[in-house]
Amino acid sequence: MVDPLDLALTNLGSPIILSFALGLFAALAKSDLSFPEAIAKGLSIYLLFAIGFKGGVAVAAHGMDAQLLAALLVGIAISFLLPLVAFPLLQKLTRLPAVDIAAVAGHYGSISIVTFLAASSLLTANGMEGEGYMVAVAAVMEAPAILTAIWLANRSGRSSAQAGNEFWREILLNGSIVLLLGAFVIGWATGERGLAEIKSFIVDPFKGVLCLFLLDMGLVAGRRLMGSMGLLTRGVAVFGVLMPLVGASIGLAGGLLLGLSLGGVVLLMVLAASASYIAVPAAMRVALPEANPAISLSLALGITFPFNLTVGIPLYLLVASALVGA
Repeated sequence: MVDPLDLALTNLGSPIILSFALGLFAALAKSDLSFPEAIAKGLSIYLLFAIGFKGGVAVAAHGMDAQLLAALLVGIAISFLLPLVAFPLLQKLTRLPAVDIAAVAGHYGSISIVTFLAASSLLTANGMEGEGYMVAVAAVMEAPAILTAIWLANRSGRSSAQAGNEFWREILLNGSIVLLLGAFVIGWATGERGLAEIKSFIVDPFKGVLCLFLLDMGLVAGRRLMGSMGLLTRGVAVFGVLMPLVGASIGLAGGLLLGLSLGGVVLLMVLAASASYIAVPAAMRVALPEANPAISLSLALGITFPFNLTVGIPLYLLVASALVGA
């Protein structure tokens, strides 16, 4: 049996994590290293398609059953619940306006697909893959938190939250959600036959592309940190580290309740611990236009994302290993 601590330390030294560290260092050192926007977008499109397609293939092999449906329901419930936990916690730690707190809470109820990709890749490399349908769980956890955030903002009486056609369009037709779900359906429909046809495209190059993408994310995170020092008070920064731990605990409980494998429990912990910086900002721009997006993005991308990549994922693996076993 592999020592979880040794495995966690090995993961911290993986090319994926070190690529992110390189980008973060380059940004903080004020290097002129950068990725053209078109290339960065192309990398994200590739990763979303690959993970969605492979998840669909895994579900086709697994079959639609009560276990899968239960996992989807638990994922939705966690996404609805997390903003209700984040809101009072941020109220105690900061003096931010209620509408900003609600917007931040929505980000932390949703998920970071890139953190999910990094965790999936690290687990796969060590022979600890989670259930293939976890990508479907990730997809359904994108939107529920947005609705909770709007309810919290309206309940505070300090928001003119919008929920018209444009808002629903932002949620349902957000590019990342459409691509992830669309690739998932294609993988589900074509199964192992479809995977065999494009394996050389979406399997073999995957980790190399992920390294390049996380290099770019390190650059973005570092520059976001440098540009938002005035917004990141001590209480806000503490929340950016504390909330992932709270979310991971809730994800752990959900994974144990579902009876997931070790890899599946870790992935659900990672999903619950992460914060959105793609789908939710787009929706908040429409639903809560008075909220300051710099606060949410600085927290999600500048603090929580690096924390999860470097400390969180290994920590969640340690905890899950102690409770689930290999």
